[in-house]
Amino acid sequence: MIEGVSLTPQKQIHVEGGNVMHGLKCSESSYKGFGEAYFSQIEHRCVKGWKRHNKVTLNIIVPVGAIKFVVYDNASFEEFVLGPQTNYSRLTIAPGLWMAFAGIAEGTSVLLDIISQEHDPMEADHLPIEAIPYKFI
Repeated sequence: MIEGVSLTPQKQIHVEGGNVMHGLKCSESSYKGFGEAYFSQIEHRCVKGWKRHNKVTLNIIVPVGAIKFVVYDNASFEEFVLGPQTNYSRLTIAPGLWMAFAGIAEGTSVLLDIISQEHDPMEADHLPIEAIPYKFI
């Protein structure tokens, strides 16, 4: 596994009327503080990225659909597929790593990202998806 990346299985508590899905606890080692939480949607076969945060730690959970994440450390790739039916886990990505993702479920998939600092558009670097040689779909 790429240094600075971890995958933590999360509990789903099955209850009548809808499940309770855990995300992140302040007592966990991947918790690096709270800056903000946001949701992002991605459609089937769409790709978003490449993005590299310089200070922010990401904690990504996919409660709806299925999303393939790719992390790149300038030498190797690591792939993760997250979703409530496939692999309900939290993907933690340290600063300094490139990340991109693709919607692989039919329809719209949703991710929740709990980041360690408030969003600052000057804090991250971006590259076009073609700039890093990886084939998503």
